[in-house]
Amino acid sequence: MNTSLNTIAAAVQALAPWQQFICDACGYIYNEADGDPDGGLAPGTRYADIPDDWACPLCGVTKADFTPYTPPSLDALRAGMTGSASVATRGAAGVVIVGAGRAGWQMAEALRALHTELPITLVTACTGDVYDKPMLSIAMARSTALDAMVKESGAAAAARLNVRLLSHTHAVRICADTKQLRTTRGVLRFDRLVLAHGAQAALPATLPAAMCWRINHLAAYRKLRAALGQVDETGPKDVTIVGAGLIGSELANDLALGGHRITLLDVQAEPLARWSAEGAGTQLLDAWKDLAIQFVGGVQVAQLEQVAGRYRITTTCGQRFAADQVIAAAGLATPPRLAQSADLKWDNGISVDPASLKTSNEHIHAMGDCIAINGQPSRFIEPIARQARAIAADICGATPAPYEPRAAVVRVKTTSRPLTLH
Repeated sequence: MNTSLNTIAAAVQALAPWQQFICDACGYIYNEADGDPDGGLAPGTRYADIPDDWACPLCGVTKADFTPYTPPSLDALRAGMTGSASVATRGAAGVVIVGAGRAGWQMAEALRALHTELPITLVTACTGDVYDKPMLSIAMARSTALDAMVKESGAAAAARLNVRLLSHTHAVRICADTKQLRTTRGVLRFDRLVLAHGAQAALPATLPAAMCWRINHLAAYRKLRAALGQVDETGPKDVTIVGAGLIGSELANDLALGGHRITLLDVQAEPLARWSAEGAGTQLLDAWKDLAIQFVGGVQVAQLEQVAGRYRITTTCGQRFAADQVIAAAGLATPPRLAQSADLKWDNGISVDPASLKTSNEHIHAMGDCIAINGQPSRFIEPIARQARAIAADICGATPAPYEPRAAVVRVKTTSRPLTLH
């Protein structure tokens, strides 16, 4: 009898619609249909069948930190509202968000969860499509089609949340005294402004921007993949990556698994030198023994030049490396222009209050990669959802949800040997 019941239960489960579950820590969405192959979960793995010690591929928390998820629609949010938010909307300029990465969209969703009528405008230099940026560095190993990385188009997300999306629009200047944001598509008034424009890949002075790639968003990654071509059609390429930190190491691993030959350069003696005490670099080098990755540590780039249609990198110690493509992965830097235009306090990033994430201007918040708390940048995925909730509560006059900085758990997505670091 029990065997029959189990068989019936299994059949019912197999016919049930695929469900999604969201990481309450970082916002990663687990889709049962897709699974998590790098985490040992085959496509079609039901949430109930996930082992308790499985970790979120983005931030490292456990299955216990996931809850059922349905993309919020405006109608559903209105139906769930038990009261009216205190923010007046008649004639209000509302909230302007700069940036449509994970931080910008989570900010929009957090605001909508508290106020269905609040005017929200999202300004972004890209299309605004919703995708998981950390997955760019494992897309080749997974054979992920680039179009499949987009979970939702920017236009669809904006329609779902009733957000005005200004895509392909650059924020130029903040006029703090008049509460206006000047953009390449005109001037926007705001009651509150949220800066969520992230950080840019840093570019060492010896690497000309026109000669190297900086992979910090999907559009740049698409162009890199097009330049590399298909290995089975054009053969493997020689790729030199300058910087063996988190991003450089992940890209080296992924591109090598994709069939390319990688030279990885760094000023430190081993990859992931920030986590040398945890033996991260030693573990990676061991995992890379059978891959076409040459790591050269303790070197600094002196010159990058084009020679006979290829690139040549010369180090300060005289070593030379030839490459078809060069990638700069030497860390991140927050662009200061917008903050400077509003005379915001700066301390290794936009300085914000640790609890409210307000900048030195009471009408402006900031979150994500562009901020610094007590001089420490916040450049990990996990804090973003909590930051969005804190800012939304402050803007909408809801029950305060103070942000609490925590030590980050870092998932290094080198699929040859995934690491969890602290």
